[in-house]
Amino acid sequence: MSIQSQDYDTSQTDDENSCLLPNVVEKTGAHVKTEQLTGTSWYASIFLVVNAALGAGLLNFPDAYHQAGGVVIALALQGVFLVFIVAALLILAYCSDVNCTNTYQGVVLSMCGRRAHMLCAATIMFYCFGTCITFLIIIGDQWDEFFVFVAKETFCNDHPWYMKREVTICVTSVIFILPLCFPKRIDFLKYVSALGVVGIVYVAVMVVVKYVLPHTPAEGVRASPKSWLDVFTVVSVICFGYQCHVSIVPIYACLDKRNIKEYSKTISVAILLCVLSYSVTATCGYWTFGDRVNSDILLSYNPDTEVIIAVILIAVKTYTTYPILNFCGRAALESIWMDLCHTTAEQAALGEKTRRIITTLIWFIATLVLSIVIPNIGVVIDVLGSLAAIFIFVFPGMCLLKAVEMREGQVRSKKGWALAIFSCGFIVLGMFVFGVTVTQAIMQDIRVDKPAVPMCPINSNVSSALTISGLIT
Repeated sequence: MSIQSQDYDTSQTDDENSCLLPNVVEKTGAHVKTEQLTGTSWYASIFLVVNAALGAGLLNFPDAYHQAGGVVIALALQGVFLVFIVAALLILAYCSDVNCTNTYQGVVLSMCGRRAHMLCAATIMFYCFGTCITFLIIIGDQWDEFFVFVAKETFCNDHPWYMKREVTICVTSVIFILPLCFPKRIDFLKYVSALGVVGIVYVAVMVVVKYVLPHTPAEGVRASPKSWLDVFTVVSVICFGYQCHVSIVPIYACLDKRNIKEYSKTISVAILLCVLSYSVTATCGYWTFGDRVNSDILLSYNPDTEVIIAVILIAVKTYTTYPILNFCGRAALESIWMDLCHTTAEQAALGEKTRRIITTLIWFIATLVLSIVIPNIGVVIDVLGSLAAIFIFVFPGMCLLKAVEMREGQVRSKKGWALAIFSCGFIVLGMFVFGVTVTQAIMQDIRVDKPAVPMCPINSNVSSALTISGLIT
């Protein structure tokens, strides 16, 4: 019988202040074989972080800028929240080193206890599962747009079986997504993540080029919001757009040199790329269309060759991001199972590969079926987007507060009190943003706005265009 378990090499000096990659220990009878896993360089990990953060939410940023009251206000809010977003990334890495944990929910368990861990794992699982469904819906939307561009008459009149969204979603997902969901470690996805990043960069460049080229002048460009509550529209989008915190701990755990210095290089470059992509795309996209901007910026353009390439690349980007969310959701599900069954690490290693394959297949099939049966999950996905505030603010704030208690004890220094107040501010801000964004999402879904423009007005039986922002923000 072969048993695999993981332990950490603690032979490092205190100066390194980090945990090495876990050793894979394979026991077969009386023989023991130990193999040190190889890690990922800090620059290769950039693609994982960017791919986890940058997504189809990029398409919604121009409209969010409009709703928030213009470019200046939106950029200012983005700058303020970036301070907390980056701080949360550093907090998670620091806390993961305390007990050498390799998952987000593992950090919460080691710092805040079992109850917080169960809540965190359940929230991550719910968030990842819902977002995976959303990704599959977006893939169907992109294929619909592609067929309308290349063969609108055939798609709208005959609508052959191979153009049906259930077929395009199922076939392409099985080919491009499912094989990427089985690996045991998240750094396997660094190669396909690079492809996804290229797609996002193309969209950003295309938006800038179309703004620079001659176009119909924009009208209704706002310089201030209609109501102060409108600014929270962009807060929800910012939180969702920069939410890579759930996957950041396993990415950090896979670094070849696991320490804060190397990790800081990764997140510095990754966040810079995200800021440039989001800000440039949102600003140029909004200034191009003004109040005519669509909630999906690609739908605002005439469907020429450049736009349809962007549509295809967004679909490719979604194919490469689904496995990352699947990995995090699967890890959360397994941690819940281990906690409820009081399973030890050695017991969990028995049949790990079989359990991983079965869990992945069940997860994939369930999300696939739901994405076809429920093509628009509306307010549920709005709530999922609001959960980003929980992952960015609340849980990192709780972990930092506990870390201060562990380090300072009952008698705290001025620095300890400052960190304690800062962590409490994290928690309060996160709950406030979560409450406001959830309330706004529900109110927006209840309120009847202008109906979506159908893709095929000559055939009402064919699927209508689904606005991406309504699915992911």
